[in-house]
Amino acid sequence: MNNQSLLTAPIVPTIARMAAPNVIAMFIMLATSVMEAWYVGQLGTRSLAGLALTFPMFMLMGMLSAGAIGGAVAGAVAQALGAGDRERAEAITLHAVLIGLGFAVFFSLIFTLFGTEIYSALGGEGETLAQALAYSNIFFAGSNLFWMVNMLSSIVRACGHMRLAGMAMAVSSFVQIGAGAAFILGLGPFPQLGMMGAGIAVVLAAAVGTAILLFYLLSGRLGVKLHLRGVPLSRHQFGDLLRPGLLASVGPVSSIATVAVVTDFVARQGDAALAGYGIGTRMEFLLIPVIFGIGAALITLVGVHFGAGEIDRGHEVAWVGAFGAALITGVIGAVLAGFPGLWAHLFTDVEAVREACRTYLRIVGPFYGFFGLGLALFFASQGARRLFWPVAAGVLRLMIIVVLGGAMMLFWEVTMERLFWLIAFGLAVYGTAMAAVVKFGGWR
Repeated sequence: MNNQSLLTAPIVPTIARMAAPNVIAMFIMLATSVMEAWYVGQLGTRSLAGLALTFPMFMLMGMLSAGAIGGAVAGAVAQALGAGDRERAEAITLHAVLIGLGFAVFFSLIFTLFGTEIYSALGGEGETLAQALAYSNIFFAGSNLFWMVNMLSSIVRACGHMRLAGMAMAVSSFVQIGAGAAFILGLGPFPQLGMMGAGIAVVLAAAVGTAILLFYLLSGRLGVKLHLRGVPLSRHQFGDLLRPGLLASVGPVSSIATVAVVTDFVARQGDAALAGYGIGTRMEFLLIPVIFGIGAALITLVGVHFGAGEIDRGHEVAWVGAFGAALITGVIGAVLAGFPGLWAHLFTDVEAVREACRTYLRIVGPFYGFFGLGLALFFASQGARRLFWPVAAGVLRLMIIVVLGGAMMLFWEVTMERLFWLIAFGLAVYGTAMAAVVKFGGWR
């Protein structure tokens, strides 16, 4: 089915068909992250606490490269194809690759030069900080490959080839699982590198995914070809991608800032509490790829409709997808709230760590549906290229955490339970605000 035919295809079956490969691939990625945490859990509580410090930064790179900047690229390519302008779509593709490389270099320099200060500010110290840096330094040294695989995936999805993008991500995940076992735990002839091995596994996986997607985009088989020469570079084209991309980046940054604030609070209660919270909040972050499985389809579908001027049907597509994401995440949250040990007991046998994780899931899990609703509408907003109010909804969530968390520290005793209720309230506000933005004209 080509992009033009998406304008008349039935909405629910089309979303399901386009989202299915992404959702499957993202569940495989979720399993990969679970395996990574399990491997690291075998190294001890300090290593798990170090992983908790680095995980928000890892997810920030994913949310920026695949979600914010990658989403802006996907929306632009989809709108160009919806308008029947292949030449513009191919120009966008080259500019997007260069933008991805530029961001990779920027973040690599920031985290390799100032990683100690960043993770110390998040509450890391001593051996926990050393474990965090061992992972972070390897990951950010190879972050150009991580950015490339996500940028190229965004372009491929915008062309409607969801199955290929999902296949590349699934293969990458299997590579990471195998390399993680080899280098983190030292299986077979491989040395046990601990947290350094976890970073090596991520970089190797990204290299494999990048190679697969580059092969198809350079071959011209996807309807859009990546031209490495012959396409003039344009400040206008860079700006047309960076303006919505940078605005969309405020959303992931505010999400990471929210986690950073709470991480700082929890870190003051000891390594066991930090490790348990890290395992618990990892589930919230792992919902992002699951939601993105639907959100990637929404970026393409909404983008094609807005490019063709079918604004009302574009809204209808967004609502159907968003409520589907809310249903999936709501069910996951309900199961984990009712049976938190299913997740908490996977990674450690230290009871203090398990209890912190169980407490997080009991309180926050029932609110995951709001998170799914809000984030799916955010992805759809990238297809519409209408981002100011959706970004404002994410900032509102951060402000609630900062203001109420600060008041809690001033006037009440800070406990994990109160912090977790604050996170749950923030999720409810975020989902409700995003729905209100789209309902009351934020895309018009």
